[in-house]
Amino acid sequence: MLLSPVTLSVVTPMYNEREAVDHFVARLRPVLDGLGDSYEVVAVDDGSSDATVSRLMQLRAEWPQLRVVALRRNVGHQTALRAGLRAAKGAYVVSIDADLQDPPEVIGEMLAAARREKVDVVYGVRSDRSTDTAFKRQTAGLYYRVMRKLVGPWVSDQAGDFRLMSRAVVDVLNGLPEPRPVYRLIVPSLGFSSAEVPYVRAERVAGETKYPLSKMIKLTLDSVTSFSAAPLKIATWLGLFSFFLCVVLMIVALITWLADAVVPGWTSLYVAVLLLGGIQLICLGLLGEYIGRIYAASQGRPPFLVAFDTAALDVTDSVATPVPGGPLDDDVEAVELAGQAPSRRP
Repeated sequence: MLLSPVTLSVVTPMYNEREAVDHFVARLRPVLDGLGDSYEVVAVDDGSSDATVSRLMQLRAEWPQLRVVALRRNVGHQTALRAGLRAAKGAYVVSIDADLQDPPEVIGEMLAAARREKVDVVYGVRSDRSTDTAFKRQTAGLYYRVMRKLVGPWVSDQAGDFRLMSRAVVDVLNGLPEPRPVYRLIVPSLGFSSAEVPYVRAERVAGETKYPLSKMIKLTLDSVTSFSAAPLKIATWLGLFSFFLCVVLMIVALITWLADAVVPGWTSLYVAVLLLGGIQLICLGLLGEYIGRIYAASQGRPPFLVAFDTAALDVTDSVATPVPGGPLDDDVEAVELAGQAPSRRP
């Protein structure tokens, strides 16, 4: 348990990263030990189904600065990152993934830049993404172009979730009520002073990507609906378009009737019904996305619950004390340390 003030917290969400954990720790620990500042590493297990937690607990026995926060179930990368930010104690907080595509060696440059330039945020900016597939680069480029149009020009087109933030920024983020935060958009939108540190993006060290196409689409949907009402405006324009199209069809039908050239046919009717029906369904779907988020927010359910946090372990009697699991803390249990990862209640 860390008793002294912590200068730097490194938050890393993990989901089924057993194959990458050892590589990640081997790269990260020498970097942090060489900084000369007190630190903690907050490894947030996002409901992994492999041996990620068990291996982290083994590594913690040799690395006391390693802190394991295990969530009760998989809640997604951004929400797991939120759990890590709430748990972090450092004056500066770095968020980084465990796949080593973002090099831990850049953390020292980030910290130095924050102190030298007296800024609150230092973004890790990818200067080279050649290790990513062409499809990944194209879709990522499209995502950031759309976000810059919707959110604002301050969104970097090459900055992901690898960043350093001051305690002031983290406190603001922890106070936000958003149920589905997208930090790569929220952080720049706050307007804190910032700097950038370029780096070359590497290949994933082990395992498979945790951001397949389906999750990329979900991230895009969350990003758009969280930061812009543009989809609702699209629905309005589609409605206007369909209205004017109906007016044109009515005029054509009237002229055809007056000219006594009415020919029974199904094509025009079929096309009109499909077009109007499709537009209506699109509009209802867009409205449903926003209403669904309002409904989820009104329920007030916690976005995550912590099964255990090793920072609460008392080395004297080997019993963990209850810790809050997010916005609500009534579902948190005491945990006993028995040489293995404490079990999570189903």
